[in-house]
Amino acid sequence: MRVEIWADIACPWCYIGKARFEKGLAAFAHRGEVEVVHRSFELDPQAPVGGDVPVLEMLASKYGVSREQAEAMEARVAEAARGEGLGYRSDRIHGNTFDLHRLLHLAKERGVQDALLGALYRANFAEARPLGDADVLTAVAVAAGLDADEVRRVLADGDAYAEAVRADEREAAELGAQGVPFFVIDRRYGISGGQPAEVFRQALERAREEQAGRAPVAAGDADGCGDGVCVPGAGG
Repeated sequence: MRVEIWADIACPWCYIGKARFEKGLAAFAHRGEVEVVHRSFELDPQAPVGGDVPVLEMLASKYGVSREQAEAMEARVAEAARGEGLGYRSDRIHGNTFDLHRLLHLAKERGVQDALLGALYRANFAEARPLGDADVLTAVAVAAGLDADEVRRVLADGDAYAEAVRADEREAAELGAQGVPFFVIDRRYGISGGQPAEVFRQALERAREEQAGRAPVAAGDADGCGDGVCVPGAGG
């Protein structure tokens, strides 16, 4: 059984959804039969590379709300994150995630994709580290198991794994994903958003038991980063 997860490192619900999915997977009796593949999805591909815009400033500007309202938005997500035992800081930086996705494809080839994704989420949300800084990003990638020289070569070559990222994004569009996180089980079942762990466990049980094919369910049409799903343009 294969589970493909489209997500963006800038997406708080992807961070939360990963933790919830892993809890659901741990409760699935046949978890040893499940292959998990992480796919690329950029919420804000136009964000500046190496950007240094504070996320609260970005949220206030994007949604036309006050600083206090942006803080309230973040507080709701922070509560959900901490409910899963995750660290969450709102003093992080909003920026472009394309290089992060390229490194995730390198990590997939080296067998440490999940470790790198987890490290990037922690660095962004729990530690508020500036992942747009090549030295910081390299340090995170090395700690997750990648070779430093190889990481630097990939970051220096903007074409490295670029097509792999774009291919993931085209597939997401073909599958009807309008936001992330978006989970697809055996290309038959689709789950949108950071759902409770039990939802994932039940979906895995159903996918294993049923033989008939089914097209993935399209992602929800939520606006921004609410109700467990983030849509393009709403990266945080």
